[in-house]
Amino acid sequence: MKHLFKPETFKNLVALLLVLLIVKLLWFAVEVLWLPSVGVDHLKETGNKSLYYRVKLTPNAAPAPIQKTAPKKNVGSIKDITLLAIYNASDVTVITVRYKNKTKVLSKGDEINGFVLEGAGSTFATFSKAAKTYRVALTKGKDNSKSIRSVKSEDAPSSSAPSSVKPEGDVTDAGDHKIIDRSLLDHYAKNLKEVYKDIGITEIKEGKAIKGFKITFVKRDSPFAKLGVKRGDIIKSMNGQEINSYNAAFSMYKNIRNIENATLVIQRGKEEMELEYEIN
Repeated sequence: MKHLFKPETFKNLVALLLVLLIVKLLWFAVEVLWLPSVGVDHLKETGNKSLYYRVKLTPNAAPAPIQKTAPKKNVGSIKDITLLAIYNASDVTVITVRYKNKTKVLSKGDEINGFVLEGAGSTFATFSKAAKTYRVALTKGKDNSKSIRSVKSEDAPSSSAPSSVKPEGDVTDAGDHKIIDRSLLDHYAKNLKEVYKDIGITEIKEGKAIKGFKITFVKRDSPFAKLGVKRGDIIKSMNGQEINSYNAAFSMYKNIRNIENATLVIQRGKEEMELEYEIN
């Protein structure tokens, strides 16, 4: 019978296996005795807690306090006020000024832009603010005269009359004209500021020249509403006198109690029309 393996080959194979076994046993002994118990495939749990360290990335300095900046207040300047006209009487001072492209009428004690009107001369107005006094000069007219827009009245409106008093008299429609009670004119002649509560007027310019005064509002049910004027109308003249300056406007107001009849020329849209009034 023929053997599959030679006896020498078999002996060599057995010897090799024994050598490998011995090597494996030696490696196991070394691993147990000397190698650490932590390896790639397993970790030995311990009861120790992990240590964490706090690291400051900024220098050890007290935080800088946050500075709060107070909001800047818009401090008004007296230069923002332009004096356009002055109405002076023995016990009443009324001026017209322009502020922020708007026209406003002021009497003594009124405030604008933080400044209080204290009084006025023929060519200037005096204001006060924070215990200081300021003087605003009247703007120059066409003839370079500062006083051209200043009107002085000897027939003084009464400053003591209460502004809340309802005006006496009325306006009656007579068809082709309107009839105005003289007592109504007397009321407005004595209380200039009452006029500006019932009707708003602003100047209309072509270049630097005033061409008239535009009505910006008319108070409902007021005597001015019964006069037939409307918002948007431009007042051109009265009794043939062109109203093309504050001087002309105040002159008309000064003489309002002395007229018997009045013809008011206005421009409404593209149409120019006349409004007739009888004073009774």
